Amino acid sequence: MAGTYVNPGEDYNRDQRYITTRITQDGRDGYPVESGRYRLIVSRACPWANRAIIVRRLLGLEDAISMGVAGPTHDERSWTFDLDPGARDPVLGIERLQEAYVKRFPGYDRGVTVPAMVDVATGEVVTNDFAQITLDLSTQWRAHHRPGAPNLYPQRLREEIDAVNALVFADVNNGVYRCGFAGSQEAYDRAYHRLFDRLDWLSQRLERQRYLVGNTITEADVRLFTTLARFDAVYHGHFKCNRNKLTELPVLWAYARDLFQTPGFGDTIDFDHIKRHYYCVHRDINPTGIVPDGPDLSGWVTPHGREQLGGQPFGDGTPPAPPKPEETVPVEHTPLAA
Repeated sequence: MAGTYVNPGEDYNRDQRYITTRITQDGRDGYPVESGRYRLIVSRACPWANRAIIVRRLLGLEDAISMGVAGPTHDERSWTFDLDPGARDPVLGIERLQEAYVKRFPGYDRGVTVPAMVDVATGEVVTNDFAQITLDLSTQWRAHHRPGAPNLYPQRLREEIDAVNALVFADVNNGVYRCGFAGSQEAYDRAYHRLFDRLDWLSQRLERQRYLVGNTITEADVRLFTTLARFDAVYHGHFKCNRNKLTELPVLWAYARDLFQTPGFGDTIDFDHIKRHYYCVHRDINPTGIVPDGPDLSGWVTPHGREQLGGQPFGDGTPPAPPKPEETVPVEHTPLAA
């Protein structure tokens, strides 16, 4: 499956024309919060979708919002449901996520992206605005949170969380893509230095505090984690983000392991899907489609020592229950198989 992402001579510019319809308590956009009404479509390969998987797990929204998992590879048209029997999503009955987009917007000509929230009754996409989806899960779906769910977006910390998120998105989350899809040496050099300057800044910030903002896990940690989880497996080699591996950045490596070993984080990570997506889909930068066997994943489950910094992962709350059997990542796709 081929994909073209590099524009020769140019910087990489992400298409951010998302469907900004929101699902809210008051239903002001026509889509009220309602248990069982919506289906979250994700791919475990995608860092943006991985955020929604984690937040849904941490908040205990599994019974309120069902989840469909697309396969790790796709073509220019759409993500597909090739993991499901008959290659169709069992709830929506569609083969391609594109069908939900076109159902609502005939002639839709923007990116068919995950995560996407779909209205089950109509089969129409509601939103693919990944940044807003997770914030709304925290703020609009409170009535459906599990007992003991953490507050991932506390009011008193929102300004700081938003500021950190903006820097992390520009320089790290999207920064790795700006390196990988740079269309010139100059564009790559700019992105490379911007990325590692920000990673150095994050290392300094996290040297004396366990989490990015405050003393508990917040939305900021979720957003950084999904990029760090993919760093050595994909971004270091595939995207040429190779000043250091994550394992060579002591503070960030310990921080990432701390989160990975926290229920709701590492149990959402499928390293097989991650590698197959990037190395198979991005044929303009990996023409052979060869998927590397490495790296060694066993380090993800080694002691991290971050407990000495204090903090409580879930504040006064509790960890989420283990994932449902049908939503469990195959053990052979995890560090437990290393």
